Amino acid sequence: MDKRTKKRLFCSGFLSLCLICCGYHLRGTGSFLPSHINKIYVPMFKNNTTRYQLDLKLTQSVIDEVVARGNVESIGDIQSADAVLTGEIVAFQATPIGYSGEATADRYKITIITKITLRDMVNNRIIFSNPYFPYQTEYEVPEGTDFESVEMEAIDNIAVKYARSLIITILEGF
Repeated sequence: MDKRTKKRLFCSGFLSLCLICCGYHLRGTGSFLPSHINKIYVPMFKNNTTRYQLDLKLTQSVIDEVVARGNVESIGDIQSADAVLTGEIVAFQATPIGYSGEATADRYKITIITKITLRDMVNNRIIFSNPYFPYQTEYEVPEGTDFESVEMEAIDNIAVKYARSLIITILEGF
C-alpha cells in the first residue's frame, strides 16, 4: 500500500470512530426514558376545546405511536404502569391561509397546543413536562369541499402527525 492509500484509510477510520463516539445515532433508535420504564399508561386527554372527538383522536394516536416505537408497552391500567403520560388540549385553531379562485379557503394552518406530563410512577418524579407543547401543520382541503365537511378526516390525519412529534420529543429529547 502506498502512503496516500494508508492516509485515506486512516482518515476514514478516524472519521468513523468520531461518529460513533460523538453519540450519533439514527432517528427513532434512541430513548431518554429511564431503563426501568417498560409500561406506559395514557389516559384520555382532557379537551378544553370545542372540537368534537379531538381528545379521543389525539389520545388514540399517541397510544398507537407509543406501541409503534416498540421500546415500551402501552397499557390500560394505571396500577401496573411504570409511567403515566397525561395530556390536556389547551387550544385547537384552524386558520385559513390559502384561497381558491372562488374566494373560498382551501388551505388551513392547524395549530394544536397541549399541556403534557410524563410521570415516572416507580420513582414518583416527572420525567417530561411541557405546559405549552405546540404542534402546527398545514392542511389542504380537497377541491370541491370545505373544511367543515372534511374536518374529522383532517383531525385524523393531524392527530397521527401530532402524536409522532410528541413521542419523538419525549423519547429522543429533541
